Amino acid sequence: MFTGIIEELGYLRSRQGGRLTFDAPRILAQGDTALGDSIAVNGCCLTVVGAGGGWWEADVVEETMSCTNLAALRPGDSVNLERPLRLADRLGGHLVQGHVDALGTVERPAPDLVVSAPARVMRYVIEKGSITVDGVSLTVTQAGDDRFAVAVIPHTAAVTTLGRRAAGAGVNLEADMVAKYVERLAGRHEV
Repeated sequence: MFTGIIEELGYLRSRQGGRLTFDAPRILAQGDTALGDSIAVNGCCLTVVGAGGGWWEADVVEETMSCTNLAALRPGDSVNLERPLRLADRLGGHLVQGHVDALGTVERPAPDLVVSAPARVMRYVIEKGSITVDGVSLTVTQAGDDRFAVAVIPHTAAVTTLGRRAAGAGVNLEADMVAKYVERLAGRHEV
């Protein structure tokens, strides 16, 4: 479980097939990251399979590559990184699982970020509700049938990938988990 508050802007160091290696000196300097731990990369929960001086790596399966923007990453590209929430931590964003629902497309870049999204995500998007874009917890300012808008403050633009995303860029989207559970409990669900 994550909060959508990015801890570090890391970088893809290398990729060999499905093995991705990331530079993350601040996160790894904490000294509490071990093999098997989770780290969210652009909002996608990955498992640490190796680590060293300022770097860590994960194996990414084809299914994850096909439904996230991780497949488009090239060495040197920046990524949003967040370690999982601990029960004693503050919840500064909202509850984020690290399970990407779909890829969206940047229609207008930050600070007034507009993202087009598929209907399976938009059904959970409401004005003043929460959404995760590339792992960043954001508040929706406008919601339409096939797109939504969020205001990205200068600090968030500077310390995450959102300030670097141009029109046409793919972004990972995770709809609010609470909305999904409410829909399921209310009996409106598709199989």
